[in-house]
Amino acid sequence: MAPTAELKQRKRTACPLEAALSEWLERPIYRAHAPANGAPAALGALPFVTKHDLRTNFPHNFIAPGEPTLDELLAGNAAELEYTSGTSEERVPVLLPRGWWDAQEEKALRLNPILARILDEIPQPRRATLTTPVCNGQQCPSKWTPRAQRTFGRTLFLNHARIPFLLAEAELGQMADEIVEWEPHLLDFDPVHGAWFALYCERKGLRFPSLRCILCSYEFVSVVHRRIIERVFGVPVLNLYGSTESGHLLMEESDGQMRASRETAHLEIIEPDERGIGPLVVTSLSNHLMPLVRYRIGDLVERTEGGPGAHYCVHGRVRDALRAADGRRVTTWDVDQCFVGVSGLMHYQLRQEADGRCALRYIPEQTGEPAPDLTTTCARLRALSGQTEPIEVERVDTIVPSQSGKFRLTLPA
Repeated sequence: MAPTAELKQRKRTACPLEAALSEWLERPIYRAHAPANGAPAALGALPFVTKHDLRTNFPHNFIAPGEPTLDELLAGNAAELEYTSGTSEERVPVLLPRGWWDAQEEKALRLNPILARILDEIPQPRRATLTTPVCNGQQCPSKWTPRAQRTFGRTLFLNHARIPFLLAEAELGQMADEIVEWEPHLLDFDPVHGAWFALYCERKGLRFPSLRCILCSYEFVSVVHRRIIERVFGVPVLNLYGSTESGHLLMEESDGQMRASRETAHLEIIEPDERGIGPLVVTSLSNHLMPLVRYRIGDLVERTEGGPGAHYCVHGRVRDALRAADGRRVTTWDVDQCFVGVSGLMHYQLRQEADGRCALRYIPEQTGEPAPDLTTTCARLRALSGQTEPIEVERVDTIVPSQSGKFRLTLPA
């Protein structure tokens, strides 16, 4: 139903969330939940949206009769069609306004003063991206192709292998050579891929003079990976959080805290536990082609107030949370803090069995070196989980990622 003149006027004067809701609830996917007679919607009264809802009858669930069809939007260069990585279930189609991805990313990046200065100095910085070939982004080549076919605008994609630990030295060397020739100002890393590549650069004594900053995204940023990347490249390493369907939601600031990009989405934390940690729910504010209303993104997040506004801590995927002996939820972030200050470790995975016992598999920084001392880490893990038996520890050469190509640091039974 077309909005009345009175309702249109209210949209122009409402706060961003109210204005967005009054428009988004006119879409087919949400229309059944819109209040009658154009009354203001109470966000908390609306149902949650799932990935299944986004896939069902796409794109007709977002495009009303009489509006341009998907084919017309794409043919007119008004939209981009992307797909999520499928981290926890089947991939989801995502419809984005042309240019929206870059615009909302820049808004998030500018929340960090270091990046804001770089963007002021270099409005279109060159970037090299290294992540899983099945990534949540725009173009992501999935096999070794000529560099020209992996260059999109001012971004060079280096990613070719789903499992970085299997890359040959020659392949890592070609990546490094391409970075030297490309002279990027930013490196955009999946943290696991980035840490593995960083160790190669350290072995070869490589540095990249043009490099100003490194962004880590695509999956949970461990203290293990960050320590290696910071040590090797000697530039700020910053955490950027979001998803293909939602855009960039949180950006690490200079104090190490994550701040919300408030022009991109409204964030809720629902069903918080005693520590205030709960699933993150997203409502779009700027994507008018495929807006999200109370979308459960699948991650656990903690929000605290401080300074000029709220700051956030991403605790990892909901499905990756473990359970302590007393029933408390143990998040990926909780586990990762047990590795603070540990050296000699490149990557790990903590698996919990049905009876609560935990087993730790890890990849060392260098092959042939003595095993890192994990005594303190195992003691922390036992205290965290309430486990009375020793943590089983195994040194391995490879840890296989999930089907989406992402690595699960914690794996419940």
